[in-house]
Amino acid sequence: MKRTVFSACGLAFALALAGIADAATLPATFAGHQYAGQARISLSQARATAMKARPGTITDQELETERCRSGLRYSFGIRSAGGTYEVGVDAKTGKVLENGHESAAAEAAEH
Repeated sequence: MKRTVFSACGLAFALALAGIADAATLPATFAGHQYAGQARISLSQARATAMKARPGTITDQELETERCRSGLRYSFGIRSAGGTYEVGVDAKTGKVLENGHESAAAEAAEH
């Protein structure tokens, strides 16, 4: 029994470190979910890539079309030391497209 409790605590801790625990606070369907069938990279894979590029707390996520690159990208708002950052992950290749500080004005415009 102790091993099971320890394992469950360890898993919860690992998920929290990876930012996956934040998924409970985000909607089950995300903005742009209608494009998910066109993506080669899943939302969870893109989240892991974004969290590796910018550790923090995911506050916003969406799948959006764009005119350049592969035409489809996941976009994450990540709260980290120093403010909020936008991390973009190509939905077809999994490459990080953007990892920059989001200005207060840009952040306010999204909400």
